[in-house]
Amino acid sequence: MIASLRGTVIDIGLNAAVIECAGVGYRVIATPKTLASLNLGEQTSILTTLAVREDSMTLYGFSDIGDQEMFTVLQTVSGFGPKLAMTALAVLNAEELAIAISTGEAKTLQRIPGIGKRVAERLIVELKDKVAQWQPAEVEGTLSAKSDSTTDFAENAQAGIADHVVEALVGLGFSEKQAAGVVDRVLRQQPDADSSAALRGALAELGPKK
Repeated sequence: MIASLRGTVIDIGLNAAVIECAGVGYRVIATPKTLASLNLGEQTSILTTLAVREDSMTLYGFSDIGDQEMFTVLQTVSGFGPKLAMTALAVLNAEELAIAISTGEAKTLQRIPGIGKRVAERLIVELKDKVAQWQPAEVEGTLSAKSDSTTDFAENAQAGIADHVVEALVGLGFSEKQAAGVVDRVLRQQPDADSSAALRGALAELGPKK
């Protein structure tokens, strides 16, 4: 099991980075949030989870242990593999997922590409009692008051996507002001876009970094 990597960042892409450790380059799938914490040519330390299949071995990387643990918990749900778990964490972080699951916000969970009504309801039923550790204390004490919070939470989720994508663009060398303006425009045009789609749209508008 490869539990972590420490080395030099030699490449950063839309959904993965390559980290060179002792002369070996490891490709790590990661969310925009994690990719934004990396800088080309600099040393980094990243948490990893290795997914082994008959035909492949894939490394998933995390800058935050909470996201790594949520990645594992999500996969305890039937039909929820590592790719879908990573997609979920690209849209909502561990705390946001915990709040949505605990408060029964199925519509918020359906914002994640690949998650329909049935899967969202399954997440709520199977994980509701397993996600308390990721919830802020004030949320745990007020779950009964959350019945009308779907719209607000969805807006917060989109704001979270915007923050993650802006961070990723800044990590790629664009200014924060430039990135924020483009991301805001992309999300207004594509309100259902996840982090990866928003990042692709923003890069299409910005073009290659000069």
